[in-house]
Amino acid sequence: MKFISLTIVSALIVVFVNPFFPYWIVMILIGILSAVFGLKGFVSFLAGGLGMGLAWVGQTVYLSFMTGSPLPDQMAEIMGASSGVFLSAITGLIGFLLGGFSAYSGSLFRRMLKKKPDNIYRG
Repeated sequence: MKFISLTIVSALIVVFVNPFFPYWIVMILIGILSAVFGLKGFVSFLAGGLGMGLAWVGQTVYLSFMTGSPLPDQMAEIMGASSGVFLSAITGLIGFLLGGFSAYSGSLFRRMLKKKPDNIYRG
């Protein structure tokens, strides 16, 4: 349940905060959320990555279809890619990695602050 919650909240943050602030602010917020949710490392990475990656792909597809602009295909041609769809997939991959590493950093930060027991060898 925490996994799905972190994924959805990460996607919502990307959709509603990213238009007003740069991506690194969103990355910090995803890291803080991951620390609050308390998921372990790889699960946190997947949740944050899926949230940000799916949001970025969704936004590129939405804008491409709603405007009907040939700009994605033109940009793909300039960059040497095959089509605008490939460019959207690359955008999603970059979003996945940024969100994933942000959530993983938040998970590691929580683990770093967690108090370790002092007397583990005493009976």
